Amino acid sequence: MTNTTTGTAVVTLPTDTRILITREFDAPRHLVYRAWTEPALIRRWWNSGHGEVTVADVDLRVGGTWRYVLVTPSGHEVGFHGVYREIVPNERLVNTEAYEGIPDADEQASVNTHTFTEVDGRTTLTLLVEHRTPEGRTAHVDSGMESGMQKGLDLLEEIAVSLR
Repeated sequence: MTNTTTGTAVVTLPTDTRILITREFDAPRHLVYRAWTEPALIRRWWNSGHGEVTVADVDLRVGGTWRYVLVTPSGHEVGFHGVYREIVPNERLVNTEAYEGIPDADEQASVNTHTFTEVDGRTTLTLLVEHRTPEGRTAHVDSGMESGMQKGLDLLEEIAVSLR
């Protein structure tokens, strides 16, 4: 029997340009990392229960790109993309993240650092989101991202646990 947690990501705002998200998963880090990076698995959790992920492209190499697109039941399309800057398999990912729904998306992209730490078969994901400006961070926080993120991370945990 495995346990999962629900809605337990902790979101803090350590500076006026940063968002820090921390979430523990009841799964070893190689499975959390796998669920985070494999397109077929991303399609299952990144929707946060708000539609269908129609694009989950991952070119997992330094300089490689990623792009995810979600289509809501009403037909609204939400897309994000970025470039991988650093990859340490099962431990650390650094990439940019641009929301395609704003002008100059690449100019406004955040730099996201994901750190996967395992203790006793449980993984803590620490995600530091660094925006270029306080306005970028405020727009991100005010977008309502937290509720969707919580649900998405719950689904990610379910998938990681199921991979055992």
